[in-house]
Amino acid sequence: MATNSIIGYSAAGVGLAIIAFSSQLSKMLTFLGTKSLIYTVMAGVVLVAGGIAFVMTDSGFSRSGKVKHAAEEVPIYEGEGKSKRIVGYKKVKE
Repeated sequence: MATNSIIGYSAAGVGLAIIAFSSQLSKMLTFLGTKSLIYTVMAGVVLVAGGIAFVMTDSGFSRSGKVKHAAEEVPIYEGEGKSKRIVGYKKVKE
């Protein structure tokens, strides 16, 4: 498991815990005043979103959709017309 995944899942877990216990945390954070509940919920949402961003930037999740080849290859077809299909690839010598 990559470091980004560990950081991401940890941040998201802490964010969810902050959201779940936001009413108890807002009572402890009296120095924030009357809007302490809003601030704690927003902090939890930011941590969850940041955790998801870290997980999504992990190399296992970022896929471009394109196949990367070591050398230039051309397809080998079987059949004719519309019934042609690719059966393999041949490396092109440079």
